Amino acid sequence: MSPSQSYCSAAMTEPALSSPRIVHPALVMFALAMGAFAIGTAEFASMSLVPFFAADLRISEPQAGHAISAYALGVVVGAPVIAVLAAKIARRTLLVGLMALFAIGNGLSATAPSYHALLLFRFLAGLPHGAYFGIAALMAASLVAENKRAQSVALVMSGLTVATIIGVPVANLLGQIMGWRYGFGIVALLAMLTMALVALYAPQQPAAEGASPLRELGALRRPQVLLTLLTGAVGFGGLFCVYTYVASTMLEITHVSPKLVPVVLMVFGVGMTVGNLFWAWLSDRRQNLAAIAALLWSAIALAAFPLVAGNVWLLAIDILLIGFGGGLGSVLQTRLMDVAGDAQALAAAAHHSAFNTANALGPWLGGLAIAGGYGLRSTGLIGAALSLGGLAIFLVTINLHRRETLQPLTA
Repeated sequence: MSPSQSYCSAAMTEPALSSPRIVHPALVMFALAMGAFAIGTAEFASMSLVPFFAADLRISEPQAGHAISAYALGVVVGAPVIAVLAAKIARRTLLVGLMALFAIGNGLSATAPSYHALLLFRFLAGLPHGAYFGIAALMAASLVAENKRAQSVALVMSGLTVATIIGVPVANLLGQIMGWRYGFGIVALLAMLTMALVALYAPQQPAAEGASPLRELGALRRPQVLLTLLTGAVGFGGLFCVYTYVASTMLEITHVSPKLVPVVLMVFGVGMTVGNLFWAWLSDRRQNLAAIAALLWSAIALAAFPLVAGNVWLLAIDILLIGFGGGLGSVLQTRLMDVAGDAQALAAAAHHSAFNTANALGPWLGGLAIAGGYGLRSTGLIGAALSLGGLAIFLVTINLHRRETLQPLTA
């Protein structure tokens, strides 16, 4: 059975919407994207605020980077556990509950009295992240034709990318003017707004017929699922390796005013927003080509980072290009729908576990290099190596799939 046939078979088992309300896909997408906006603001703003809460909590910047890894670890743990345990919960109810937990985690982060408390609260905030994105992606894909799935997922993910244009720079600016705690406080408010929008507009889709924790766990027995997840876990690490320390690079290497940091972060967001839509458009036509090209693009842009770090204009252009490569997420999310069979929820949520494994791996490796005396520029070379590693894994993945199906896959 081909990936698309597997997806169609799984989709046919989805029950009809039980809610009597009229479903407006655009409003549903907006509600789901608002949650992505809240999550994106929290995830990326925390990286840009590293220099500020490091100073406030009197810790080194590499040590402060552990707060980023704690959040990522929460995503890695929470996504599969919640997806499995909540297999029988209706989607709208689950999405509202996940946003409630997200609001609590970020509200507590805003009041963290110490470094260790912040680590705990960031872990808590990360728990609902992956499950929210996974279930939201499945809901969005269920509202459109099969050949528009990647673009529907990209529309939900656009909330995250727009967050890098608006939410992250605003949070960073607040961090400079009023203190880093206000950045997390705003995220808590955005999460509560999302709860209201999802409750108002999203259809109450019951769980798929026959859904169970055991069936969802079946996704982990599929080599294509595991290899696609590994592609994201390694390949995305490069972006996070550079992004986590870009504010520090601008202040210490480029020697710009702190006021320019939000501007460059906004440039990154523009690149990621455009890349998200472009790679999704290409993926709906030639999925494998989209994944390969996005990983190769990222490797080249990241490798250029050490060369341009000293010039703010060249750095801004390179950050734009690095952000453009971040659109790989929608491509891999859709591929997981194709290869997961009837274990859609776990595979979709686990994508964000993989994404945040990269979020933990990249900053950790970058921090090791910086602490080892290689400097902030070294994050670009480590990032390029991670992107190439993801590309190598994906090439193995499609080659294995060709052997499994005994027929060539179209690029």
